[in-house]
Amino acid sequence: MDPIKAMAYLILVILALSDLRARRLPNVWVSAFAALYLLEAALNGSTLREFAAHAALGAFSLALAAVLFRLRWLGGGDVKLGAAIFFWCDPGYAIALLVIVAVFGALLGLAMLALTLALRHPACSGVARRTTWLSAARGVPYGIALALGGAIAVLVQPTAGFRAAATLLTSSFGHPLGLALVGHARFA
Repeated sequence: MDPIKAMAYLILVILALSDLRARRLPNVWVSAFAALYLLEAALNGSTLREFAAHAALGAFSLALAAVLFRLRWLGGGDVKLGAAIFFWCDPGYAIALLVIVAVFGALLGLAMLALTLALRHPACSGVARRTTWLSAARGVPYGIALALGGAIAVLVQPTAGFRAAATLLTSSFGHPLGLALVGHARFA
């Protein structure tokens, strides 16, 4: 596995656990996740045009999420993590990623509500006292849904080896498979 992607996955796990436990997404981890895309793009030979498309998508996501923050529908950490995740995301996958995050976030909200209702039962009183950090009254840890989306965004990024193989096939043989791979490497 690509070590940069492995580090990105680890950071996403740290962020999801932090949001679940403390309802906080530390800026240092969100920034590290975004910075890893810069490293990934540089090492994989992304063009300036590809980078600009990723940056524009991240900026658009930040602007849209800032409106949701203003309406108090998202926390500040969620806004920043969402922008970092869409920075990683290829523009061709943005709508699919948005749907995945939204659906998973809705399911997470329903699960939190169901858990809160279940913990109100008298038989669960001992468990309820030890799991107050799971209470829906503290809000939905949307960072978990965002971390899942981030993992998908990282997963669909082509690796340097993939780009090199596609370039080799195209330049050496003009093979149609090589052309398809290069097309995927540019837009995925």
